[in-house]
Amino acid sequence: MRVIYGPDQQVPNRRSSERENCQKMKGVFMYKFLFALVVVWVASMNQEALAVQHVVGGSQGWEESADFSTRASAQKFKVGDQLVFKYTSGLHSVVELGIESAYKSCDIGSSVDSMIRGNNVVKLNKPGTRYFACGTLGHCDQGMEVKITTVAANASDWPKPSSSSPASTSTAPALSRSFASVVLMSLIVTLLIVVLF
Repeated sequence: MRVIYGPDQQVPNRRSSERENCQKMKGVFMYKFLFALVVVWVASMNQEALAVQHVVGGSQGWEESADFSTRASAQKFKVGDQLVFKYTSGLHSVVELGIESAYKSCDIGSSVDSMIRGNNVVKLNKPGTRYFACGTLGHCDQGMEVKITTVAANASDWPKPSSSSPASTSTAPALSRSFASVVLMSLIVTLLIVVLF
């Protein structure tokens, strides 16, 4: 059947309707792509939420009576975690020592960083070992020192805290980080599949 159009009717252009459909598809794809980027960005921000804050010395804080070496050996510190040093400003301080020999000899004069505010947060931003001591004269020699070994964020095998006091009070998520990461990544992949296809 052939359709005849009058003088005031517009003849449909097959190419222009194909172009319009193509433009609509591009627009839909662009929105889906932008949504996927937002989902990935939010997920990466949530990885930060999986970080643990370790209060050095536990409930006692950064005080002379705490057994820092025993406590630190019972914990696993991961990249992204934070150390919180809680102490009375003026009575104690925190110095970071750059090498193990300075740590072993309590050479606080060779510190690479010094903190005196009383509630200091140190972000563990790369794998490796870091050494901290009290900068008040004589306190390091009395045991106010701690050696922290940080592993990559994706490292597994969290040790169970010993029956003695833990290295620090950790405010960790209820789920282990590895399980939470798997769940988070599964949700991201599912959202991307749903949105893009």
